[in-house]
Amino acid sequence: MRPLFHPQLVNDAFGDPGLYVEFMFERRALLFDLGDLGGLSTRRVLRVTDVFVSHAHMDHFIGFDYLLRLHLGRGKRLRLYGPPGFAAQVGHKLAAYTWNLVHRYEAQLVFEVLEVHPDGNAFVREFSSSSAFRHANERPFKLVDGVLFDEPALRVRTVFLEHGTSVLAFALEEKAHVNVWKNRLQEMGLPMGPWLHALKRAVLAGLPDETLVRVPGATARDLPLGMLREHLVRVVPGQKIAYIVDCDFSTANVRRIVSLARDADWLYVESPFLHEDVAHATRKHHLTTRQAGWLAREARAKRTVPFHFSPKYRDREAQLRSEVEESAAIGALT
Repeated sequence: MRPLFHPQLVNDAFGDPGLYVEFMFERRALLFDLGDLGGLSTRRVLRVTDVFVSHAHMDHFIGFDYLLRLHLGRGKRLRLYGPPGFAAQVGHKLAAYTWNLVHRYEAQLVFEVLEVHPDGNAFVREFSSSSAFRHANERPFKLVDGVLFDEPALRVRTVFLEHGTSVLAFALEEKAHVNVWKNRLQEMGLPMGPWLHALKRAVLAGLPDETLVRVPGATARDLPLGMLREHLVRVVPGQKIAYIVDCDFSTANVRRIVSLARDADWLYVESPFLHEDVAHATRKHHLTTRQAGWLAREARAKRTVPFHFSPKYRDREAQLRSEVEESAAIGALT
């Protein structure tokens, strides 16, 4: 199976947190957290359509200014998601600049900021360069089962974690994955090409069998979706990526993390402190390496990527990683 999602940490494990997820065959990416974005090229930053921010501590939010600077004047609509108070924080960031010349840009930049609360209440506040980023409207958002973002092929879920403040954890889920049998393409005399993406979208959307799919070529034709679905494709479970940062090892956090990250193909989990410093980690509302590995084992994550290491261990990176790996393998917390 050729994966749809291609995740990559923005910085090394000691740098600011951030996960960049690019989509195969699309000039599009999602970003989880807004730490230092200097490690991403301009081209890659401009592919971002949606940004999921766990909370607004500086190392998770300082990259907003860079995101703003690169997108200004390019006629884009960016969607941002965050915890209580996030919409006002984005507004304050925008208000810190003088916008007396922004009206000269022909192309508008719009931020749609979705703020969610633990009680299920949520709203979207919009900021546009056309009004010098004074928010023009606000509308309610219905949060169902923690789903922040929902498209035919994928969704992003969230849960609240405690870190001395409310923090969001995220799971990016591909609802299903459509594989095309190349040998059957050849047998049926059908070409490779972009039309297969339209076929996959139609399959994932559950369109009726009689829906016609345009097949290009020298003898372009329309073929019924039902026939193509039966003979050409196979639907299998999709990818899942979980992203966990800045939380303590409380009973409530553990339950929510394990549920959110269940059977993840990739679990990106903060591991700031060695377990020998568990008392310090508890005071700082962070996980230890062994706690992170234990969570990965409980969630049955297929691959675990520890990150957000404390700089105090810069000469002990191998030990940080090995403690996560050992705990994920045997479930040990001591």
